[in-house]
Amino acid sequence: MGGFIAFIFILLNTSIFYQDMSKKEKAYDVMLQGMLSHSVAEVKVEEVDTTQDVIWLDAREKKEYAVSKIKNAVWVGYDDFDMSRVANIGKEQEVIVYCSIGYRSEKVAERLKNAGYKNVKNLYGGIFSWVNKDRKVYDSLEVETEKVHAYGRMWGIWLDKGEKVY
Repeated sequence: MGGFIAFIFILLNTSIFYQDMSKKEKAYDVMLQGMLSHSVAEVKVEEVDTTQDVIWLDAREKKEYAVSKIKNAVWVGYDDFDMSRVANIGKEQEVIVYCSIGYRSEKVAERLKNAGYKNVKNLYGGIFSWVNKDRKVYDSLEVETEKVHAYGRMWGIWLDKGEKVY
């Protein structure tokens, strides 16, 4: 009986949460829940305090990073990610890794965690969620921009705001 009550409680809380989301946001969340392994701590855009001392790591490809990034983010890549790119970051420092939607950044965050980094988080929903929630992105000169690399046309459907670049 206790399990049934817990199930109903979770179901009610989930439905209340989803009532505040658009159908597209719900679909994005369902896709992310299925794609991500949730193996590292996740942080949602609305939970991020941009005034905190956080190291931002961009796990996208260099051409994506060149279009726009989260302010002061350091490019570390994904396909050719190498731990030497984070050698100057202390193992206790708060680190948030992001990519387009959160899949590649989760894999990089796993590697950091396995290497002993203690305060690593994955940005849930990635830069797409960041921009969709009206957060700012910057070009390589740290000038605010509307451009966001959409990774590909299939993935670009999840980017509702900003100017898509392919």
